[in-house]
Amino acid sequence: MKERMPSYGGQAVIEGVLMRGQTSLAMANRTPEGEIVVNQEKLTGIYTTNIRKIPFLRGLILLWDSLGLGMQYLTESANIQTGEEEKLEGPALFLTLAFSLVGGIGLFFLLPALVSGLLEKVVSVSPWVTNLFEGVLRLAILILYLWVIGKMPEIERVFMYHGAEHKTINAFEDNAELTPAIVKGYSLEHPRCGTSFILTLVLLSIIAFSLLGPLSLLWRLLSRLLMIPILAGIAYEYIRLMANHLDSPVVKTLIKPNLALQHLTTREPSEEMLEVSIKAFETMYAMEQTKGEEIPIA
Repeated sequence: MKERMPSYGGQAVIEGVLMRGQTSLAMANRTPEGEIVVNQEKLTGIYTTNIRKIPFLRGLILLWDSLGLGMQYLTESANIQTGEEEKLEGPALFLTLAFSLVGGIGLFFLLPALVSGLLEKVVSVSPWVTNLFEGVLRLAILILYLWVIGKMPEIERVFMYHGAEHKTINAFEDNAELTPAIVKGYSLEHPRCGTSFILTLVLLSIIAFSLLGPLSLLWRLLSRLLMIPILAGIAYEYIRLMANHLDSPVVKTLIKPNLALQHLTTREPSEEMLEVSIKAFETMYAMEQTKGEEIPIA
């Protein structure tokens, strides 16, 4: 049963885990009463078209759609905890996603570019130096942001479920029996993690933006915006490539920074959390065998 799973992955949500395959997804959550509830969905749209096979383009489209699905199920996981029935979908989902993206781009891309651009105007240094400073500042903001939010109790529990997701997938890829007692012995690290993608994107931006040389402040900001889709597509393909060659000593060396950063976004989960993650994965995997058809939940 052991196999590579380039399209299998997931994300942590509030008191639960979302697992996604090629044709289906499943989310399992622990309710305030202690029960595990499961939501299932058959994937449609771009997940069933040839677009997902086109290098570089597939990364952008799948990432956008994944963000939308992630936001939707993150909201549903919150509703499970509060007992509310409202769903984030349609225009509300789009606006929430757009607002989140604008905030992220502003904090991690435009703010460092603005600071370095202003620094270039007041300090007599080479534009190459300020471009490099911008990249280092961007990386520092990312690390500080992850470290700070990881101190929040609510986010820390999400990071624990993130760890449960990684351990579950690692155990499955190792052909291990999926029980909490066995899964807990697996690593918190996984090469296809979204955290790895973010770090790769930031490191690529340091190289790419440094090569742009001197620019006016306006063009500095515009260039950062215009290059994000290009860099995101490259980062996605890089992560896929690395994940498919993990036996290579060179690859093992290259992915060490990505794996190290994951320790900021994962925590050791409890066995109860692992039970939730395993339930999500097993439901998704069973649906994969039926091409996305819903299955009875025991």
